[in-house]
Amino acid sequence: MSLYLKPRTLDEAVSLLAGSDAQILSGGTDFYPALGEKLPQGTIVDVSSLQQLRGISISAEHIRIGGLTTWTEVIRTPLPRCFDALKAAAREVGSVQIQNRGTVAGNLCNASPAADGVPPLLALDAVVELVSAAGQRQMPLAQFIVGNRKTLRRPDEVLSGILIPRTVENAASAFLKLGARRYLVISISMVAALIQCDDSRRDRTGRVAEARVVVGSCSASARRLGDLEKELAGLPCAPGISQVVTEAHLSSLSPIDDVRATAEYRRDASLVLVRRALEACVGQR
Repeated sequence: MSLYLKPRTLDEAVSLLAGSDAQILSGGTDFYPALGEKLPQGTIVDVSSLQQLRGISISAEHIRIGGLTTWTEVIRTPLPRCFDALKAAAREVGSVQIQNRGTVAGNLCNASPAADGVPPLLALDAVVELVSAAGQRQMPLAQFIVGNRKTLRRPDEVLSGILIPRTVENAASAFLKLGARRYLVISISMVAALIQCDDSRRDRTGRVAEARVVVGSCSASARRLGDLEKELAGLPCAPGISQVVTEAHLSSLSPIDDVRATAEYRRDASLVLVRRALEACVGQR
């Protein structure tokens, strides 16, 4: 037995969620497959009609992606160069039909270790915005996802938006994904990289002002490689930058053996993907 509710406003939605154990439904691309042959149970709050949570807007400090923004909208919206990795990841989310229905918030709240949208958003220092009847709060995406399909979203909260600080808009970014086939695949490993170059030197030799590297599908949640990012800072923004990357830089990852790959293969593949992503970034200059 289930109760299906479809609020027309965000205020109505959070009122329905307050004090309940309701499930939130948006695009449904994760919700329905998870049911298998079972029927939905309990209270379902369908937020798909909340137009105020759709679209991408730009302010002085942030670019805001509404929680119900679809991956197709991300692909089609003109965005700064640093979003190239996110757009590439959006094209890898299932099929075109899933990209048309699946939402950015749904991808984050599902919190799969293989969620395509997470690595590029982590590389962009994304902040999630959560709304409930009690008010609004924000937290870094890096803190929001705490494990395999686990987040800090309370049952009474809606992930209303994702905020991207406008600090590295001209940075080059890249997203690479490895799977058992080219299309409709859950990743074995995936990497998002972002490099901001400083071209102010008199000799015109650009140096890495900031680097961000994130690996997904190799831990309970995607991980930034902080030690590697520090080592990349100050290096020339030129082909060959990947030579600095070693296996030790991936030591914080915890890949597993499963039906798609062994842990050893995942680690080896991730090393190759990190190197290729960095070369792709410097190759965009």
